[in-house]
Amino acid sequence: MKKAGILNRHLAGALAELGHGDGVLVCDAGMPIPAGPRVVDLAFRAGVPSFAEVLEGLLAELVVEGATGAEEVRAANPDAARLLDALPGLDLVPHTRLKELSAGARLVVRTGEARPYANVLLRCGVFF
Repeated sequence: MKKAGILNRHLAGALAELGHGDGVLVCDAGMPIPAGPRVVDLAFRAGVPSFAEVLEGLLAELVVEGATGAEEVRAANPDAARLLDALPGLDLVPHTRLKELSAGARLVVRTGEARPYANVLLRCGVFF
């Protein structure tokens, strides 16, 4: 049994399968989930777990070389915007475009976040 890091077995297993260039969509409870990618749904109740908690845990486990978020986040959700601004290689696009790009994700991690535009598509890097 793991004693640290991500304990959810479905999420930990899905992360172990990722490779360089793979996309991971971390999304709020309202984001439409595209058909195709593996989905780990962590949502329990509105706001639980939060986008911030899940993103922090994922960033501790993944090498991220780039990220894409919705440009609408700046006006609608300043807390999420601050989190996204700290990501490497951040690109902001219209929310409709982010939804289109999410179809190419290999993994979707749905949070319980109930504030708008708390979504980001992470691009995996390599540790060397």
